[in-house]
Amino acid sequence: MESPRRNEAELLARARGGDAAAFDLLVAEYRSELTAHCYRMLGSPQDAEDAVQESLLSAWKGLAGFEGRSSLRTWLYRISTNACLRMSARRPRRLLSPDQGPARRDTADLGEPVTGPVWLEPWPDDVPADEPDPAASYLRREGVELAFVAALQHLPGTQRAVLILREVLEFSAAEVAHQLDTTPASVNSALQRARKAVEQRVPPVSQRAELTALGAEGRRELVDAFVSAWERADVDGIVALLADDARFTMPPLPAWFDGRADVARFLTERVFATAWRLKPMWANGQPALACYQQSPDDGRFLLGAINVLSLRAGRITELTGFLDPEVHRRFGLPRELREENPGHFSPER
Repeated sequence: MESPRRNEAELLARARGGDAAAFDLLVAEYRSELTAHCYRMLGSPQDAEDAVQESLLSAWKGLAGFEGRSSLRTWLYRISTNACLRMSARRPRRLLSPDQGPARRDTADLGEPVTGPVWLEPWPDDVPADEPDPAASYLRREGVELAFVAALQHLPGTQRAVLILREVLEFSAAEVAHQLDTTPASVNSALQRARKAVEQRVPPVSQRAELTALGAEGRRELVDAFVSAWERADVDGIVALLADDARFTMPPLPAWFDGRADVARFLTERVFATAWRLKPMWANGQPALACYQQSPDDGRFLLGAINVLSLRAGRITELTGFLDPEVHRRFGLPRELREENPGHFSPER
């Protein structure tokens, strides 16, 4: 079998000679992990794809300057990180609903949609559980959980980059310093500040740990119970699955509801005015649901939201509903649910 390093060296030589196809093969194995990295940096899959495209174009144009003193992967991360820093400097931070304004109690007024690149968006989690590619492990780690990615957006760009490169991707301080044109001492200082800021915004237990503690059967039972209660419009059944401090958000609408009582009232007064069908899925390494709402005109079930569930000790703490059709399209979901029974939740990815 041909050595991967030898193959990479041959592809690199051909790419330096102007072979675009060889360059595409050379960077193909890094594309998914670079996209995940840019998502952590920018909080949007679309922005991440744009940053990766810009990065790979820069890498192609600058390939003659790659001297091999670092690995190709490290070099590509340097280019993509700096592309993200430039992009984030030009755009507003992407945030979740509680960062945009206070919770509401009036269910009659959910506000006008806040448009533009201001909302954190979910990450399509379609990596198989047994995927051997190292890039897949990056997608399954805490690094794409909603709370973590949301917390990252509150950091200055350089601190954000340092935390991701050091903590998630496990580059050394010296490697990160080279990527960011700074010193290891500055990297370590930025890392300490970033850790402290993020710890104040994320739960003490990661979603990965929560899901592991729940176990495959527990995950299946929780999601199946939620789907069943939602499709029956059983508010009491849903509330029984919620933590006392549960939140329900729905960007791009500014309204969100805080606590079981207010969430229950919102469900009763607004959500279940029509029937729903739910299709279980995964997003950001967390259980999620594609929510199809029945049209009052013709009875069809049309995609209305993607709800990502966050858990604590077997209870649901966050229902993060994404209503933007552009977000739905990135998940490749059908606009209409035609099947009578969308199936049961698979506890494994």
